[in-house]
Amino acid sequence: MPPFIPYLIGQPMDSGQILLKHGLLDDESLARAEEAQTDGLRIDQVAIEMGIVSESEVLRAWGEEVGMELMDLETAEVDVSLLADFPQKLIHRHGLFPISRHNGAMVIATSDPLGLYALDEAGAALGLAIEPVLATKEAIANRVTTHLGVGSETIEGLLAQRKEEEEIELLGGIDDESGEIDEDAQEASVVTLVNQILIEAIDSRTSDVHIESQPSGIKIRYRIDGMLHAQPVPQEINQFQAAIISRLKIMARLNIAEKRLPQDGRIKLKVHGREVDVRVSVIPMLHGESIVMRLLDKGNMNFSLEKLGMEGHVKERFDELIRLPHGIVLVTGPTGSGKTTSLYSALLEIKSEDTKIITTEDPVEYQLEGINQIQIHAKIGLTFAQSLRSILRHDPDVVLVGEIRDHETAENAIQASLTGHLVFSTLHTNDATSAYTRLVDMGIEPFLVASTLEAIVAQRLVRALCRECREPYEPRQEDLPTDFPWDDFKTGGRPLYRAVGCKECKELGFSGRQGIFELCVTSDEVRQLAHDRASSWKIRQAALADGMLTLRQDAWLKVLSGITTIEEVLRVTKGDKI
Repeated sequence: MPPFIPYLIGQPMDSGQILLKHGLLDDESLARAEEAQTDGLRIDQVAIEMGIVSESEVLRAWGEEVGMELMDLETAEVDVSLLADFPQKLIHRHGLFPISRHNGAMVIATSDPLGLYALDEAGAALGLAIEPVLATKEAIANRVTTHLGVGSETIEGLLAQRKEEEEIELLGGIDDESGEIDEDAQEASVVTLVNQILIEAIDSRTSDVHIESQPSGIKIRYRIDGMLHAQPVPQEINQFQAAIISRLKIMARLNIAEKRLPQDGRIKLKVHGREVDVRVSVIPMLHGESIVMRLLDKGNMNFSLEKLGMEGHVKERFDELIRLPHGIVLVTGPTGSGKTTSLYSALLEIKSEDTKIITTEDPVEYQLEGINQIQIHAKIGLTFAQSLRSILRHDPDVVLVGEIRDHETAENAIQASLTGHLVFSTLHTNDATSAYTRLVDMGIEPFLVASTLEAIVAQRLVRALCRECREPYEPRQEDLPTDFPWDDFKTGGRPLYRAVGCKECKELGFSGRQGIFELCVTSDEVRQLAHDRASSWKIRQAALADGMLTLRQDAWLKVLSGITTIEEVLRVTKGDKI
């Protein structure tokens, strides 16, 4: 790599002409860029903003002109130890990032091929020769987040502000106006820091943000596709732990003075033009308050039966069940298994102008156009059971009860189905056939359960492999679980896949999740067994004989289709004991 030469001294370069020379612009697109050009922006920067060219294309052209390499910073090896002595203001203010030492010089990535003064400043500060390479702004920003942590730029500003304050010795009181100005400045920085944490979470498809108070300080973890991932944060963030928690409590309209009792709140945001609803839970822990935020990205949700992941025959049967004139259809599974998404998708599938649909939920997670939704308020007596009694006087065709939690709600759901309504609801059981005995345990007469319960869907979520980097491989039979469908695999002629990791999936190897389903339809035999108070095991045997696929069996189909991995199936399901 040639040493850095200040190539622009006395040689002004026209970025528009460079793009023309390299075929990235023609005369027409150059004219459009020049027309949109504003003070302070070069033609190449305007062309990138307008989407005429990509930043990497522009940097490659500049690199050929001035003899600088365009580096793929996502895959490049970075000497992280260089960050310890590298001035952070050069990173955050000028977009520089140290890569390695090379022949006594430091290799530094920049997204600005004309940023001579920043590079000179780096050379002077380090006392070294500089070898610049080009990299995109996004790639540099990703490296900053990875190695310095979420919100590191704001932390630097907060620390600089605090240092200035500590250098002032107060000899007397200050007036109120000065105090307010100082407080506002600090609050603005904390606001920016909290916003960065939330934006980073939303951009990485996070479902839950965990901000935990530990003996060593604050810890931030994001739950992505059902798995928690620790986020790198600057050590200095611990100094602002109280301010971060207070800011989030203010946003959620909680009592910031109350630090001894749990509190729940809600934040409504608009990020990248999308509405995001944030449910906030604050609980005092041993070393301070911890916060968990559930992110509901309304603009990024697409409720569709096609995308749930149901196998063809299961989807066909489920599609018939949600169009029944009356009866109860239950979806079971633990918290976070996608039950609400399945039910919303079903409602939107059958929604029409001649069908009245009313839901009662706690909480209403997503607002659905054309569907009437009720928010439960248990403190004022508006429970599932109470709201369901009122719903039946509102002339509905289809009713969704968020969850059957007690005898009264179960009884009202049974009555609703007996009076000619189709009722959807959820129940917490480990498999589909346990729902029959669970309702009987709640105090519902077995003959009522048998006559009204039409079907139960048990479901879980498995992480889907990233299509950009998944890797085919040939497994050995002795390394596979004993219930793996080896014969189907050998006759299918398709490979199994495993996770690898790339920049598209942020090195996780997975992108998104798919459902696995166990659909138990109440056949005549199952109905008789439920009526006779048979055990869930006997009901399960009858359902399997009738063609029901278990969660594990459905998950193996996802593996054979290249959707997920064997490890995911073992993580989410247990082996069938048939």
